[in-house]
Amino acid sequence: MLVLFETSVGYAIFKVLNEKKLQEVDSLWKEFETPEKANKIVKLKHFEKFQDTAEALAAFTALMEGKINKQLKKVLKKIVKEAHEPLAVADAKLGGVIKEKLNLSCIHSPIVNELMRGIRSQMDGLIPGVEPREMAAMCLGLAHSLSRYRLKFSADKVDTMIVQAISLLDDLDKELNNYIMRCREWYGWHFPELGKIISDNLTYCKCLQKVGDRKNYASATLSELLPEEVEAEVKAAAEISMGTEVSEEDICNILHLCTQVIEISEYRTQLYEYLQNRMMAIAPNVTVMVGELVGARLIAHAGSLLNLAKHAASTVQILGAEKALFRALKSRRDTPKYGLIYHASLVGQTSPKHKGKISRMLAAKTVLAIRYDAFGEDSSSAMGVENRAKLEARLRSLEDRGIRKISGTGKALAKTEKYEHKSEVKTYDPSGDSTLPTCSKKRKLEQTNKEDEVIEKKAKKSKIKIKVKEEEEEEEEKVIVVEEETSVKKKKKKDKKKHIKEEPVSEEEPCTSTAVPSPEKKKKKKKKKDTED
Repeated sequence: MLVLFETSVGYAIFKVLNEKKLQEVDSLWKEFETPEKANKIVKLKHFEKFQDTAEALAAFTALMEGKINKQLKKVLKKIVKEAHEPLAVADAKLGGVIKEKLNLSCIHSPIVNELMRGIRSQMDGLIPGVEPREMAAMCLGLAHSLSRYRLKFSADKVDTMIVQAISLLDDLDKELNNYIMRCREWYGWHFPELGKIISDNLTYCKCLQKVGDRKNYASATLSELLPEEVEAEVKAAAEISMGTEVSEEDICNILHLCTQVIEISEYRTQLYEYLQNRMMAIAPNVTVMVGELVGARLIAHAGSLLNLAKHAASTVQILGAEKALFRALKSRRDTPKYGLIYHASLVGQTSPKHKGKISRMLAAKTVLAIRYDAFGEDSSSAMGVENRAKLEARLRSLEDRGIRKISGTGKALAKTEKYEHKSEVKTYDPSGDSTLPTCSKKRKLEQTNKEDEVIEKKAKKSKIKIKVKEEEEEEEEKVIVVEEETSVKKKKKKDKKKHIKEEPVSEEEPCTSTAVPSPEKKKKKKKKKDTED
């Protein structure tokens, strides 16, 4: 039986001398304790050495992919076919390929694995003509080149430099803002008018460094830093300034702070140029699509260019807006349309109603550019330029949609107001970002106590009103009862009167039918007589 053994130096084919000992798998390692014992079981038949690491890399990549290299084919045809013996192989996949292409019987079993382990332990003694130093150097070089090939790694494409550079750039911006605020506030006690006249922070610090005390402004020349009109205004303000007097020691400390600000700002510009160069070297297509800063922030947020390449377009679109996304999901509101990609120039120059569409399209094209930069061998930015041109054309078509050439009476009927871009100034509400309570626990307790008191007062008032209403209803019922009683009494009196009137009529009925004059008629007759008299 023959054994195919691959090393970093070349291919080795061994001849098994005693196959009976291979049957004892558990005690096979004892036969490879020393080189002398190993030579009694296995003997080198042929060794094909690699010329350089490139050839070794090509051979091993072919083996890893389950393919046979040309060099290995020649060796197997020369030696194994002539011997007419089975071939022991460490990889079952490789054995299948050899069997298909060369019609050689291959063996792969636990016995073969133990045999390979024994050969590897005594490799220096079994392969003559190869020094241990050479073997170690070749093994290390092949390991590096193989890992680079597997990861598509290039020494120029070190994205950790970009991550560190963009993080440092953000830190420098924060520190510069703090230093400049302190410098303006500190020198403002001595010359407050200068801060209103000079708005640029760097020129402000340079003016302080050059002049110092405000008394020196009259004799100083600031034509290199400021235009003539501003220089004249500064000198006039220095003469009638409302600031306090400051000692020389204070001025020295302020000037030292100014030098720090100038040095940090100069280093920031240098770092920005370095970041631009690194981004063009590592991710040129991403730089063309979204710019250096946005591209670097996306890489830093993902951790590396390879991690960013694994993200989908929808993830890249909202990368950086995770807090807003989870807040929207929690409150069941609309999810954000953009994250870090919002600061790209293409999204910035669109109207508010089209920002969502453009950010989605830009994210899709940016993901293609990221994957091309991460896994592609070409380092040109042609793909990014082409995709950016497509996006700009799409943006123009979105902005110009609906506006067509109109002639005649159609001009009067057409309303172009809705197609015109009107700026909408929106303010950011930071209340949703803070996790701190709006008021302290004591205030909350006081507010709850006050609310309870107000509720109790309202309840008491409502009870009093209900009692008053009940009393009024009782009084009304009493009045109604009294009225009913009086009406009943009146009815009884009327009935009695009617009964009294009816009684004399009934008594006079038996008398003669001659008419008896009534008392009223008698009264009328008396009156007539009186008038006649």
